[in-house]
Amino acid sequence: MARRRHKQRLPTEAVQAIIDSLSHDGRGIARIDGKTVFVDGALPGENASFIYTRLHKKYDEARVVSIESPSADRVDAKCMHFGVCGGCSLMHMAPEAQLRLKQETLKEQLSHFGQLTPKQWLAPLTGPLYGYRRKARLGVRYVTKKEKVLVGFREKGSPYLAELTQCEVLDQRVGLRLQELGELIASLEAYNRIAQIEVAMDDSNTALVFRNMDPLVEADKQTLTAYGQQHDLWIYQQPGGPDSVTPLWPQDPQLHYAPEAGLRLEFAPGDFTQVNAEINQKMITKAIELLDLQADDRVLDLFCGLGNFTLPLACRVSSVIGVEGDKSLVEHARRNARINALDNALFEMADLTTTQLKDYPWAQAGFTKVLLDPPRSGAFEVLGQIAALGAETIVYVSCNPATLARDAGELVNQYGYTLEQTGIMDMFPHTSHVESIALFKKVIK
Repeated sequence: MARRRHKQRLPTEAVQAIIDSLSHDGRGIARIDGKTVFVDGALPGENASFIYTRLHKKYDEARVVSIESPSADRVDAKCMHFGVCGGCSLMHMAPEAQLRLKQETLKEQLSHFGQLTPKQWLAPLTGPLYGYRRKARLGVRYVTKKEKVLVGFREKGSPYLAELTQCEVLDQRVGLRLQELGELIASLEAYNRIAQIEVAMDDSNTALVFRNMDPLVEADKQTLTAYGQQHDLWIYQQPGGPDSVTPLWPQDPQLHYAPEAGLRLEFAPGDFTQVNAEINQKMITKAIELLDLQADDRVLDLFCGLGNFTLPLACRVSSVIGVEGDKSLVEHARRNARINALDNALFEMADLTTTQLKDYPWAQAGFTKVLLDPPRSGAFEVLGQIAALGAETIVYVSCNPATLARDAGELVNQYGYTLEQTGIMDMFPHTSHVESIALFKKVIK
């Protein structure tokens, strides 16, 4: 019989050490008796006291108790819930230091996974530091011991919801209402059967989708509707899957945003849109600049979503094909093309992890330029196909520097492209999330 491993007890006394460096997720790195310790809340160069929170075979985890000699990069966190809420991890770090960390993360990943260095580093794209987030999924839970409904995000390193009164990074149309929303739900008959609130905003309107696990009684619908009318918030219910989202008030709401001046993109509350409107606009402008578009270009936009890049591209070139795997997003993208009278933007549905693009009639003529905006898993499966379609220029928008680095190595080492330029985009300030953009050019022999 195998011996049962005894769980190692956590040391109860604080330990003091100098923090050597920072991990990609923003934790300080110290070494105790030759073992790496990731210290939440510590910055490089600081003499920190910390207590252990988890022990592992090859490394340990800890959190700061006190700082004896603060780093020059340390700032007071603006949010009263920082350190408890798991939403932000870098609010104790100066914004310019956050940018350096993200740039260094991208640099290290490119070197480690792709063995690459770009010919030129782009200046970071930056925007608002607070109130920037227009999309969020808020957890909802009735806590019996507290006799109240909590609305917000999970505690750091915990499955439990944090008790929040406000959120500094959420657009303040919702960020200042977390406690108020909890009180609203507590007043419902379904107070313990609301699972979450999906938040989606445009420049003028705020949509709140209440995920109700049981059908709402008429009184609850009236209470939610009255709240929306009082505060000019659009109220939806979702009794089932994504297709069950229906408005309670107003009767026929429609969210929309402008990716650039003169364009209107409509979207539903559950559709994927970028959370940071200002960075999104700057990102589109940068992508257009890097593609160096000409009037006769044929452009392929993969993982195109609602047409966030596709429609601005269509305003500048002869034709654009947008490809997306989500049927609903393709339908919305086609409608957005009609709304903007862009008949040179065509949208196709295809699973880009398995599809052979060359088999489609619209791909037969090839493409001069390609834009990629894949999910965190990257675009590895389509890289060879892109090269085969004859693309001279590729702009890759990434939400994961590790998969960007892997894919960049493949494009350069297997398919004859060069990594010309790359840089970060600060889509999520105060978090360790790294968004980036990269330009690849085909080597002409």
